Amino acid sequence: MPPPAWAQPAWQRAVLWGPLAFVAILLVAVATFDIDQRVADMLYALEGQRWALKGAIATDLLIHLVGRDLSVVAGCAAVATWIWSLQGQRGRPWRKPLGYLVLSTVLATTLVAWIKTWSNMDCPWDLLRYGGTKPFVGLLHLRPVGLQRGYCFPAAHAGAGYAWVSLYFFLGVVRPEWKTRGLVVGLGIGLLFGISQQLRGAHFVSHDLSTFAICWGTAAGLYCLFWPAQESRHDPAPAPAGRPA
Repeated sequence: MPPPAWAQPAWQRAVLWGPLAFVAILLVAVATFDIDQRVADMLYALEGQRWALKGAIATDLLIHLVGRDLSVVAGCAAVATWIWSLQGQRGRPWRKPLGYLVLSTVLATTLVAWIKTWSNMDCPWDLLRYGGTKPFVGLLHLRPVGLQRGYCFPAAHAGAGYAWVSLYFFLGVVRPEWKTRGLVVGLGIGLLFGISQQLRGAHFVSHDLSTFAICWGTAAGLYCLFWPAQESRHDPAPAPAGRPA
């Protein structure tokens, strides 16, 4: 069967580049108007000139630690389901979509973690401006000799949420009518994780925006590789109960 209308080349280009272009504009605005510092200043002041929520039950235990673990469990469940799909004909229609979902989430989180190892930026809570011990050094600036490395850019915890924007593309293949729900899930978890970390003093706004761009670019790029628009047919997706395949 021919590719669905939403998978045509013009759509692919718009979905791949549109959000990334929008985030690039936002990042320019953040840098131009010092939005990182303005937002962090506001949060720091609201918390009494300290990061009062850094160790709070809601932000640290529930969203940071438990939320991270739940994301890992969801990833393991996706891997297990993909392995199941390899075992016989019953799982064959799900094999490629699940393979995409697993690869996209793993690759996105891995990219974010890898970039953190060399980007050399500090968390807000490390900075003199917010009660820490280090001066602010921008992403493209040279750090003073002897200044300890930073490991806070991009936002890995938000990446554990934004990596699930791949659900938009996964569901677009297996259940097109649910793809918007998948997008809401990925964006919702990413925003929850990202805002929580900002409240703790762990990240700036630009860290989360950059993480979203990495996760979206990974998910959209892999979708275009897995289902190029010139394909004449897709693997048939399982039909919901009560509906013809």
